[in-house]
Amino acid sequence: MDELNSNLLDQVNSLKDLKKLGKKQLPILASEIREFLIKSVQETGGHLASNLGVVELTIALHYIFNSPKDILIWDVGHQTYTHKILTGRKNQFSTLRQYLGLSGFPKRDESDHDHFGTGHSSTSISAAFGMAEALNKQRSNSKSIAIIGDGALTAGMAFEALNNAGNSKSNILVILNDNDMSISKNVGALNNYLAKLLSGKIYGGFKSTSKQIFEKVPSILELAKKTEEHVKGMVTPGTLFEEFGFNYIGPIDGHNLDVLVDTLENINNLSGPQFLHVVTKKGNGFSPAEKDPNKFHGISKKTTLSTNQKTFTQVFGEWILDYAKKDKSLVAITPAMSDGSGLTTFAKKYPSRFYDVGIAEQHAVTFAAGLALKGFKPVVAIYSTFMQRAYDQIIHDVALQKISMVFAVDRAGVVGADGPTHNGSFDISFIRCIPNTVIMNPINEQELKDMLTLGYKSNKICFIRYPRGYASNLKSTAVKFGKSVEIKKGEKLVFLCFGPLMENVIPIAEKYNYAVINMRFSKPIDQELILAAAKKYKYIVTIEDNTIAGGAGSSVLELLSKNNIQIKTLVLGYSDEFSEHGSQEEIHKNLNLDTQSIENKIVNFISKC
Repeated sequence: MDELNSNLLDQVNSLKDLKKLGKKQLPILASEIREFLIKSVQETGGHLASNLGVVELTIALHYIFNSPKDILIWDVGHQTYTHKILTGRKNQFSTLRQYLGLSGFPKRDESDHDHFGTGHSSTSISAAFGMAEALNKQRSNSKSIAIIGDGALTAGMAFEALNNAGNSKSNILVILNDNDMSISKNVGALNNYLAKLLSGKIYGGFKSTSKQIFEKVPSILELAKKTEEHVKGMVTPGTLFEEFGFNYIGPIDGHNLDVLVDTLENINNLSGPQFLHVVTKKGNGFSPAEKDPNKFHGISKKTTLSTNQKTFTQVFGEWILDYAKKDKSLVAITPAMSDGSGLTTFAKKYPSRFYDVGIAEQHAVTFAAGLALKGFKPVVAIYSTFMQRAYDQIIHDVALQKISMVFAVDRAGVVGADGPTHNGSFDISFIRCIPNTVIMNPINEQELKDMLTLGYKSNKICFIRYPRGYASNLKSTAVKFGKSVEIKKGEKLVFLCFGPLMENVIPIAEKYNYAVINMRFSKPIDQELILAAAKKYKYIVTIEDNTIAGGAGSSVLELLSKNNIQIKTLVLGYSDEFSEHGSQEEIHKNLNLDTQSIENKIVNFISKC
């Protein structure tokens, strides 16, 4: 029994090592992985609660299935830390979410075991079904497995995929990790036993054979089908998924390795679409995370730094509370990001005016349009990266119909450790081309409040975009619609700054006596001031926290071209590539948007003119 008491995690450096363990050793391994995660993630920062909740499930999946031959696709992907540990990346965890280090999400070029890159929700079933169909066409008996949370299952895309996959003969397994909605609370010995029974060869074979027999007697088939659904519906919540064409199994205890391993082993012998319902607990094994899973969803790495500055998110939260007192028609809408968007206090104080619609960005926008048409004033709080998912709704349901509302676009620009799936690099570009829209870029606390108020009072579709992190201490004056403001006078060269990267050019402007203009609006741009600047200065430099292609700098070039004005212009922003994860400072440096890199670019630019 000495082997049972040894440090198993040190012995498990690959899936081959995992499969050498006996079933009785697996709970010990789970405990050691959980201890490792708590210690490691608190040092580096990352998603803790969600990962603690799937330790046993991940172990069981890799114990039964054979990755990379069998395909595991993790929806969203922030719960893959145990998966990474078991697939040979344990020694890289000190670099988690750090620049050039281990990604916090599945990443195809990081490991052969990361079959599909994820970061946004509700994509796993579609991808897994596509791969399952490919395997079927290749006559492979490999399994394609999607692991999806109950929150992600609320998105329409997930149901579209279920509808399509359930009508196939592909060997797809969908695992519902039920850790929040608790579709079924009845997890216990009976349900665990039923899951083993329903996933076994006898039941599966009987079900298949009986259907073949009863097909020849339609009335009996119909009676048998209704009887089966009635009986199963009394003890399981699976009727919905059965209607999609899946063989439903569960719910089972997602922290019971004996049940997990036995059930997955049975499922591995079944063919066709399978649906396993697993109930887990976020933060399992770590009391603080169990009590407050939202707080421990994503944690920052240990730091000794402190600041009295407010984040842009906090400022937005203060503004909407204050304005809700003034206007009872104000309603707040968010797609499952109430905490991250700064709406927690608003939700508690004004519950009847707060709508968390779940992970359903498309619905959030059109729902807001409906409210607006009946006299309410919706404020949609949404991350830039997730706003991409509602692009059609913004065009078709809001802009085309000229329905005024405010979009509080958080996490604009580079977000940092969450990496390319979460960067808000494109919003200026994809919103600027839509008629009837306004885009504002605050640089500090007061500008954000002024812009929110301005957008709210207007009859326009206003996007106020602001970055993750603290508002700057840069001073500014009152915001006027469509108007920029000169921050610093200068000679020869003028910076046209769209947003918070203005902080990075101020030292350069002071060093060389260049002018600085806070443009404030990416749309409409202050044409009068830009044309005046083109006459006054020899060089124009635009800068924005958005991709260069189609961005605010492009709008300046378009204006100059339209007016047949020739002036040396340098456009700075994000290059035509996806930036990696790391701190915001590291990424900006890598993108040559830190102060020193910008200075070098300008010196080189002027020398070539």
